[in-house]
Amino acid sequence: MTTTDWTTDTKGTGHYAEVNGINLYYETMGTGRPLILLHGGLASGEMFGPVRPALAERHHVIAVDLQGHGRTADIDRPIDIRLMADDIAALIDHLGLEKPDLVGYSLGGGVALWTAVKYPDKVGRLVVASAHVWRSAIPPEMLAQQAQVNAAAAEFLKDTPMYQLYQQVAPHPEDFPRLLDKIGESMAQDFDFSEEVRGLQMPTLIVAADADMAPPSHYVEMFKLLDGGLRDGGWMGEGRPKGGHALAILPGLTHYNLGASPLFATVTLDFLDNQPS
Repeated sequence: MTTTDWTTDTKGTGHYAEVNGINLYYETMGTGRPLILLHGGLASGEMFGPVRPALAERHHVIAVDLQGHGRTADIDRPIDIRLMADDIAALIDHLGLEKPDLVGYSLGGGVALWTAVKYPDKVGRLVVASAHVWRSAIPPEMLAQQAQVNAAAAEFLKDTPMYQLYQQVAPHPEDFPRLLDKIGESMAQDFDFSEEVRGLQMPTLIVAADADMAPPSHYVEMFKLLDGGLRDGGWMGEGRPKGGHALAILPGLTHYNLGASPLFATVTLDFLDNQPS
């Protein structure tokens, strides 16, 4: 979810792909090494509008609308990041991509993570932004708010960018309450993906805001799972994690505006293009 302005003067070219039992919408822009961009819950590829042009200056950006979001109609299954990871793997095959980089925020960060976990041979570099890997990292007051996400909340969200964009672009605008029910059910499930993070095989950047949904310490713990932050990095970087992993805590941001921030684009591009493996 976000409260920032998602608009941009540059729009990609829209496509649909019938993959894994879902008609997946995606937009493309730019040239270069492929980069699959995955949005947050209740959003769509438009949420990256302010930063997509910067990403597309160096990469062929493929911004996907996930199941039940944006222009991708819902199907008869839960909103589950592990299932949506299968969609992304199928899209990679459908497009004939050779190990594209994956960049995901919030819900999309979880989808990117699980795509990398389940299909490591299909992923180049991985950026997981504002996505926590165990539910207990979320403060109790935030969990209480998440428990109120259901169809009954639709009326209270009518003035938000999420609702307004959904009404403009969704194949079935009347499905918004159903999406809220599914998102609420997903957030109510307990989880701990520590072992999956520990086993990541590709260079991975963990990104969070300094005032994110989980505290900065959580993202430091995630970095530790990748052998990061456990020793001095050394003059020549010899003490850094061997897999080329990295951590970025972005100042002055929150969970709700990180994905549209130029800082997010800057650290993502630096990691994808400049950092050694």
